[in-house]
Amino acid sequence: MTLDDFLGEMRADIAAQMSEGASFSEEVFCEVVMQHLVDVGMTSEPVGCHYQATVGRTNLKLSGYAMSEDIEQLDLFISLYKGAETITPVSEQDLKTSAQQCVRFLELCANGRLERELDDTHEARSLATIIHEKYDELQQVRIFVITDGITKSKSFKTREIGGKSVRLEIMDIERLFRHRSEGKPRDELVIDFNEVSGSPLPCVFVPGQTGDYDYALTAVPGEALRYVYEKFGPRLLEANVRSFLSVKAKGVNAGIQSTLRSAPERFMAFNNGIVLVADEMKLARAEDGSPGIVWLRGMQIVNGGQTTASLYFAKKKYPDTDLSKVRVPAKIIVMREEDPAKEEALVSDISRFANSQNAVRQSDLSANKPFHVDVETLSSKVYCPDGVGRWFYERAAGSYNTLLAKEGTTAARLRDLKEAIPPSRKITKTELAKYMMAWDARPDVVSLGTQKCFDRFMTGLGEAEASGNPLVPDPTFFKALVAKALVFKAVHKTARPLVSAFLANVAAYTVAVVATTYRDAFDLEKVWRNQGVSPQFLEQVEIWAREVNERLHETANGKMISEWAKKPECRDAMFSRPFSPPSVDVPETRRG
Repeated sequence: MTLDDFLGEMRADIAAQMSEGASFSEEVFCEVVMQHLVDVGMTSEPVGCHYQATVGRTNLKLSGYAMSEDIEQLDLFISLYKGAETITPVSEQDLKTSAQQCVRFLELCANGRLERELDDTHEARSLATIIHEKYDELQQVRIFVITDGITKSKSFKTREIGGKSVRLEIMDIERLFRHRSEGKPRDELVIDFNEVSGSPLPCVFVPGQTGDYDYALTAVPGEALRYVYEKFGPRLLEANVRSFLSVKAKGVNAGIQSTLRSAPERFMAFNNGIVLVADEMKLARAEDGSPGIVWLRGMQIVNGGQTTASLYFAKKKYPDTDLSKVRVPAKIIVMREEDPAKEEALVSDISRFANSQNAVRQSDLSANKPFHVDVETLSSKVYCPDGVGRWFYERAAGSYNTLLAKEGTTAARLRDLKEAIPPSRKITKTELAKYMMAWDARPDVVSLGTQKCFDRFMTGLGEAEASGNPLVPDPTFFKALVAKALVFKAVHKTARPLVSAFLANVAAYTVAVVATTYRDAFDLEKVWRNQGVSPQFLEQVEIWAREVNERLHETANGKMISEWAKKPECRDAMFSRPFSPPSVDVPETRRG
């Protein structure tokens, strides 16, 4: 696939969503890109929030935001949408203008002025309030300019806003294409030790015997690790089994911080070190003549995320912390496996065993669990009622594109393959969790975001297995899964033109209303046979979606809807009284 082909596919996807009820193509584009950033571990769960205004003489614009659960990391998104049919260059001036509009939005939120300007009902009001109240506590603030054009720059110089360093990044069509086509957005994670340490990093290098990895042992300078965390943040930890635990919450991180402050030269003796995987490594001679690591590409920390983040936050909180004396033991595994599924399996095993000394849930390393392998197998064997089409279960990231590349060897075969298994029939493992949890009436869990919802789903599977009632996928299960996917998508499409904001939350809660109202009377098999839902069902969904939207705002009592929807208290409040009974005769329900 070329960059032009990718742009064409994106335009087709946007057009399809527009036909499904989306109001503006720019909003759809923003949703696609922001969700991609979540999928590759670059941001927290995003919320679409479209705001454009002039306050005084200041032009402001915002397209969305993402805030970490502990309200310590904030990302703001602004779109620079061209909507062109061909690859279109974006001028540096246009980029700077867009970035500045979002910078000004942040500035006015931080100083409290925008909060006073906005009406209570505006979706940006609650965001402005939180930024004003919590700005001093934020540890990381970033602004992303997202565009369907192509840019020369991929980032801007860090800005100082209200006493905080704010990073400005650009996600253009080229960068997005590289992520999607290669399936390895971590390829952008490059650390050059000549730049950060002044010379190649001495190491012990052991070539792999099996052909799927090489191996090196080294000690990484603390300043180098601090630098890469500052530059790449949580993306470094995308293959890790745990996110960084707050220094305030866990003693282990407080202990790391104490060592850094009082005895940095003893850090290597006291710390167990880190384990990381990389896609590529360049070797040369270090100053002492030994093998040395010049650079690493595509690095991921699979054990030691707490150590790495603690270095960054200790230096940020206490600028006088001397990291020049800190060395961190490191085991580096350089991946040689070309098959995406096998590579993911190997990384998961490395991560699992590297963390075996800790109480780690195996559900967090689940792409290779028998459940997911079984669903993947079913997706290759169960055909749609027409006997031609199939649904694709993407167990490993990028495997759908791998299938197209492997089997679509000619233009005709690729066309036939896309007709039989179009992108609209792809279900990722995080989407599976979303569909299943929504149908199980857990919209609060769905509202937590893709990764947390997936973790909760896998925890449930583990508990069922431990109790002797494992969920074993079979063709009936797979057909029901597809039906639940079709229902969720139909609800999402129907609700889109009815709500001005928080569509994801409204959709999840509306699916839960459907499931709890009809229960076993709803015929998922019929949805599978028809590969869709009836107009009568959509008519009923419209009624419930409006009720859900009204009740979400009513029960929130001024809280930010996207945060309120995540809480079990919200689910309890939403279902504390019944929604209106069905007023439409829906064909998908069984009689009697």
